[in-house]
Amino acid sequence: MDTASFQFVVFGLAAVLVSNLSRSRAWRSAVLLLASIVFVGLLAHSPLVLVPLAGFLLMGYIGVVLLQRGWSKSMVWSVLAVIFVYIWLKKYTFLPEGIFLHSPYLTLGLSYILFRVLHLLIETDKSERWRIGPGAYLLYTLNFTTFLSGPIQRYDEFARDQFAEQPIELGPDVVGLQLERIIRGFFKVNVLAMLLHAAQKDALARMSHPLPLNLKLYSLCLLVIVPPIFVYANFSGYIDIVIALARLMRVRLPENFDRPFSAASFLDFWNRWHITLSTWWKNYVYNSLLMVLMRRISSVVLQPFLGVLCFFVTFFLVGVWHGRTSEFLIFGVLLGAGVSVNKLWQVLLMRAMGRQGYKALTKNFVYISFGRGLTFSGFALTNFWFWLDWKQIDRIFRALPVAQWLAFWLAIWIGVTVVLAAWEWLRFALLSIKTAEGPVLTSRYARMVYASALGLAAFVLTVLLSQPTPAVVYKAF
Repeated sequence: MDTASFQFVVFGLAAVLVSNLSRSRAWRSAVLLLASIVFVGLLAHSPLVLVPLAGFLLMGYIGVVLLQRGWSKSMVWSVLAVIFVYIWLKKYTFLPEGIFLHSPYLTLGLSYILFRVLHLLIETDKSERWRIGPGAYLLYTLNFTTFLSGPIQRYDEFARDQFAEQPIELGPDVVGLQLERIIRGFFKVNVLAMLLHAAQKDALARMSHPLPLNLKLYSLCLLVIVPPIFVYANFSGYIDIVIALARLMRVRLPENFDRPFSAASFLDFWNRWHITLSTWWKNYVYNSLLMVLMRRISSVVLQPFLGVLCFFVTFFLVGVWHGRTSEFLIFGVLLGAGVSVNKLWQVLLMRAMGRQGYKALTKNFVYISFGRGLTFSGFALTNFWFWLDWKQIDRIFRALPVAQWLAFWLAIWIGVTVVLAAWEWLRFALLSIKTAEGPVLTSRYARMVYASALGLAAFVLTVLLSQPTPAVVYKAF
């Protein structure tokens, strides 16, 4: 059973149905735990491959228990041990090959379990109210709706809904909205992402052969523009499905995307793209590092620039987290450079123009439009180190001389700026068509027609194309 497949949706809806047979907290928890164990078992195919994962979970829980018993000094050592074992199990290439386990074992979902375990260790040390038993720990860390690719949920938010005596309401309107969201997510992953991935693969394959300049530029254009949209459709579609399934099981998961290609800067982009990931890193790395530096550096002149350094370190680590090979070191450097240069630009411009002048500039349509185009094209460039290896990257950059590459990238920036500005204008115009109940496009009837059309298209195309369900990109991390 692959992620976001028809089988996964059916499995999730079956868990939803059984969970809602009773409003009892114990019943809902038992159903979620059983569904999660079955889901992990279906991914593993053999109990033996789950042993390292079980050991990782046990180590994390021992750390939580020690902290709950007042051993606050164990927090740092527990965090370091969990991070080291994670790096060891993921086989990061900077560790010697001889120390790794060579028998097969399951690593799917390990990254997101890491975030949840570290969150528990750090927050349990701060909170005297948390008393997490083994059942609650397993429910939180193995929750099948967030197991593979998030979103990354805080424990207190999960516990508020899952362990409530009176579960959150689930009326007909809520059920309808969640079913619509499942259909939309299924369409994104199984139709839109599949078509985009096919175009991406074809363009990359063509770059292996000598091409006339016009075909070469066309292929390069696809390799720049298509991958970010593919990742968005693939990942956000999966997130749509699991958020809807969790809500039908009376748990509210945090949103993970907020129209990221409308972002007018790199900082704004990471407030809209994989929101729970960037929020986790900001909370536990950026904020902590910034506080340490501000305590040590009291200069009023230098303090505004501390955020520049902290953003670089934080997003460099975000990039390195994505993969264990050297490509992801460059990915991290580029991510860090994007947000830190954006922060530096913000600081310098605010000093030159004043707070009010800078605020007025950020509302200027032309400034926003070019910022949006620059953000997309910069993210697209960074994305090369996300999905390609060094040979493929070298092949792409050797396709054009440096001067032509600069002209090509300028053309991409301007083209994307115009297209995204037109899209924002069109969206605003369509949403401005209203009745007494609100925008026509978001009305109940419009959404019903829209969801029915997407569902029919997804079913027909899935059957006709007979293609396997595309794997969710972020399950690899």
